[in-house]
Amino acid sequence: MSKKIFVIPDTQVKAGVKLDHLTWAGQYAAAKKPDVIVQIGDFADMPSLSSYDVGKKSFEGRRYTTDIEVAHKAMEMFLAPIVAEQERMKRTKEKVWKPRLVLTYGNHEQRIVKAVEADPKLEGVLSLDDLGYKKYGWEVYPFLEPVKICDVMFNHYFPTGVMGRPTSTARALLIKMHMSCVGGHLPGLRFERDARADGRQITSVICGSFYQHTEDYMSPIVNRQHWHGIVVLHGVQDGEFDIMPVSMNYLKHKYGK
Repeated sequence: MSKKIFVIPDTQVKAGVKLDHLTWAGQYAAAKKPDVIVQIGDFADMPSLSSYDVGKKSFEGRRYTTDIEVAHKAMEMFLAPIVAEQERMKRTKEKVWKPRLVLTYGNHEQRIVKAVEADPKLEGVLSLDDLGYKKYGWEVYPFLEPVKICDVMFNHYFPTGVMGRPTSTARALLIKMHMSCVGGHLPGLRFERDARADGRQITSVICGSFYQHTEDYMSPIVNRQHWHGIVVLHGVQDGEFDIMPVSMNYLKHKYGK
């Protein structure tokens, strides 16, 4: 049986940025009721650890705590409309919609692991568990460990070459993996479609930006050029699906106040 899968690209939540789009995404999910919701990684930005360098910069607990608090707030904003819809369905004695929640850790969450590896004194002080993803009901997968759903591979990004750099184009991803794949990491939206010898369609998608803020490392022009939104995969079965981008502008128009 085919499934409907929502893909939530990198949100990179942090203090001082708008987060209401996460509520919009939750409302849209509650309205459309996908079978699976995949958050492709980098839900949390973790800026307090972005320049972590043992011996040169000491750990700043206050900033780390802020990063964790914002991640929890953002996750609750996204899940609140979903939980509300489930409670409504219970009250009206409908069959309760319970989507599978899948999250692949991104390189920004991996900053926590790298910080501990760089300074063993932080063992037990910092942990991926601080983000609380599992407690919110997500199946979590380690950084760069792909997960297969309906014969489609999902991963924060798909490494290529000896250095393991992210595959940068949807076409290259399709050629490299020889199957349908969905990744994040790179801002914007890219997708490519081809067919196997047996006629089955395979599709690659790279979608890495679901946030309203601009990134300091990119120029104003580049920031404006990138597509922001979520991606819905319809009719997912045996690696085939139809892709439907849902832009930030649409969600804002539909649910923003």
